[in-house]
Amino acid sequence: MESRRFFSSLSLLAALTVLCLCMGVRSQLSTNFYAESCPNVFKVVRREVADALKNEARMAASLLRLHFHDCFVNGCDGSVLLDGSDGEKFAFPNQNSVRGFDVVDSIKTAVENECSETVSCADILAIAARDAVVLSDGPSWKVLLGRRDGLVANQTGANTNLPAPFHSINTIKNKFAAVGLDTTDVVALSGGHTIGRARCVAFRSRLLSFSPTGSADPSLDSTMASELQSLCPQGDDGSTAAALDRSSVNAFDNHYFSNLLNQRGLLSSDQGLFSSDEGVAATKDLVEAYSKDAGLFFKDFANSMIKMGNISPLTGSAGEIRKNCRVVN
Repeated sequence: MESRRFFSSLSLLAALTVLCLCMGVRSQLSTNFYAESCPNVFKVVRREVADALKNEARMAASLLRLHFHDCFVNGCDGSVLLDGSDGEKFAFPNQNSVRGFDVVDSIKTAVENECSETVSCADILAIAARDAVVLSDGPSWKVLLGRRDGLVANQTGANTNLPAPFHSINTIKNKFAAVGLDTTDVVALSGGHTIGRARCVAFRSRLLSFSPTGSADPSLDSTMASELQSLCPQGDDGSTAAALDRSSVNAFDNHYFSNLLNQRGLLSSDQGLFSSDEGVAATKDLVEAYSKDAGLFFKDFANSMIKMGNISPLTGSAGEIRKNCRVVN
């Protein structure tokens, strides 16, 4: 009996030790991580993001996308920023899609001038994404900080892990689940498409290939389909871009979800949240709820961004603080 008690105590102690270690890693991300080492980091990043948006409003969506595409590959470690032919930025889902690297360079330079070799590129992406949303009239949230930068990119992971505009809702749900995000996160974070643009190549299949006669996707509003067919004629290179939310191109609001109710989602993965069989089963109710309640969408989006920012961060002595976001030290 005493022996069993002894081993039970050991098992409990081991479990508590693992739990404490896990909580310790998580606790290294905090809202005041740079309170002493770089107290003005938020002001510096906000100023640089504001300047970038004055120059090009679309950059808000680009900075948000960079953070998303970073976190889904290797975790939120700034690896999407690394140059090199094997870099993530040259993976198929990122080619001619992710942008804003020069803006991140400018932010990093400004932060380095404020406090050298202190703030990671991964944390800069997290702060810039939040500021891009706020400056587009979207919600704010407290960004957890303390990430360190990865030493390697993962182009294969980018090709495998990132959701694509032609993926089914179940495939997208599975990719989110693989990094610890649930169905609410799928719908809320898809709402980030209330700002930004997509190239014709990302949605042209919806305009031409749904019958032998080349008719448009029946889940796409016919007037919108005609307009997009004129914008994206057959035989062009597919580089022309269309607004993801035609109702309010640069404003972060819940019009994206109202568009889905009216069959005006640009990407197949957008409209599928409301119209596909998989969407009807899993995501349609949330789309309807967000279309009626912008406050609910803003709340869930902010919470999902915090969750996404917690995907496998490097902390403590792991990784490094890059001096230049494009290359390892």
